[in-house]
Amino acid sequence: MNHPAFASHHVAVITGAASGIGLAAARRFAGLGMKVVLVDLPGEKLEQAKRETAALAPLGADSVIAVAADVSRLDAIEELERQVIATFGRVHVLMNNAGIQPGSDLFGPLKNWEDVLSVNLWSVIYGARVFARGMIAHGAPGIIVNTGSKQGITTPPGDPAYNVAKAGVKVFTEALQHELRNTPDCKITAHLLIPGFVHTGLTSHGRTEKPEAAWTGAQTVDFMMESLESDDFYILCPDNDVTRAIDEKRILWAAGDIVENRPPLSRWHPDHAEAFKAHLAKPKPQL
Repeated sequence: MNHPAFASHHVAVITGAASGIGLAAARRFAGLGMKVVLVDLPGEKLEQAKRETAALAPLGADSVIAVAADVSRLDAIEELERQVIATFGRVHVLMNNAGIQPGSDLFGPLKNWEDVLSVNLWSVIYGARVFARGMIAHGAPGIIVNTGSKQGITTPPGDPAYNVAKAGVKVFTEALQHELRNTPDCKITAHLLIPGFVHTGLTSHGRTEKPEAAWTGAQTVDFMMESLESDDFYILCPDNDVTRAIDEKRILWAAGDIVENRPPLSRWHPDHAEAFKAHLAKPKPQL
């Protein structure tokens, strides 16, 4: 990895690190010789993730710590930063990755909405606001990766709370990158990770065997690292079922609802089903 943020002895903090993409990222960063902080809710999963990650660390087990924290709380994020600085020093890589998906209905239980927005959106905002100032101040190159979702862009029906939260992550991360690139002498960049279908705790629904259509967390992190080396902001991941070309057409169709004055979510509207099918069949437009 040639990006200077991922140098040996640099510090990486990953939330939602006990499983899935977060754990895959922790393992990858540790293998690069970084000092790694895994953040998740307390429990054996977090401790096991720490052991797995430490086993890959050239710097030894002391270069990996696990911090149990509820990242939906601002005070917990502030305490996390204090603990990380006291243990390892300033942070070079921050991955705001924690997420939950209990399911939601528009008029369903309010608690589901509150929990999803707290973890999936507010933890990202808190993480960036708390850590970015110190990352800018230490003057070394650094990266903030926020985990979004294609559901935050095309907003399919079925789980509106999740869509709202991930749409917020997209908008916030765009604003964050704009702020960083307009900050004098800032060497920190922000990036939006947009996974495809990944076999994680959120998507497995109790299944242990990976579906053929899904990528693993490690595949997603490999793609992320390649994209970061190219300085991509939008890290739009394919999977074994959906190509980038299909993703692009779905995103363009969603934007077209506004431009063409179609009903919202027209991709799922019976009056526009044939038009969407034809749109997918067309060659990619040259913009």
